[in-house]
Amino acid sequence: MPEAKTVKVLIVEDHPLFSKGLASLITGKPGYVVAGEASSLSRAMKIAEQKKPELAIVDILLGNESGLDLIPRLKSLNPDMVILVLSAHDERYYSERALRLGARGYIMKDKPAENVLDAIKTVMSGKIYLSETERERVLESITGENLPKGKDWGDSLRRLSDREIQIFSCIGKGLGTGEIANKLKLSAKTIDTHKEHIKLKLHCDSSHELRRFAIEWVNHPDVPYT
Repeated sequence: MPEAKTVKVLIVEDHPLFSKGLASLITGKPGYVVAGEASSLSRAMKIAEQKKPELAIVDILLGNESGLDLIPRLKSLNPDMVILVLSAHDERYYSERALRLGARGYIMKDKPAENVLDAIKTVMSGKIYLSETERERVLESITGENLPKGKDWGDSLRRLSDREIQIFSCIGKGLGTGEIANKLKLSAKTIDTHKEHIKLKLHCDSSHELRRFAIEWVNHPDVPYT
């Protein structure tokens, strides 16, 4: 009988203690080995190119970088690579976005170790992993229209692109156009264009209303740091 293939895993996580704990959990599971650990997009891509992992477990917040930006880059490098997002960010705001980018599953960091192992097993079997609650919500959202503004943050923000979410978050933190442009390395004109698109998508009649909505969102107790 041929020996089962060992799955090489890439861990992309910027908190060393959590990364080491996850690595220990994975190496304790037969048939899996940690190919490398990375805390940045560039390091993750370098390990992926050298080690060719079959599975990448990716956090969303990586210092000043976003794990969401890494997903399509990894898929471009190897379309068959399976990607599981493991993040403290609430799945209501990011799971659907991660799946659209190419991830096969999303699980939050506060889940027990056995749930993480189950998520790994599920995505490696070719299935999608989401919590039961989130799976139902995603299915319901397919036919949802005219979503209430300022009530269900997840539904409202699904209208925005990844870049628009970044800018919306910056607005909520009190940053002006110039500051946002400098932070994201974009022109002020580009930021203003994105702001107009955000206003249209969220049905904001003025810049003042957009700013109020953004501040309310950033300070909402259920909203993760972005």
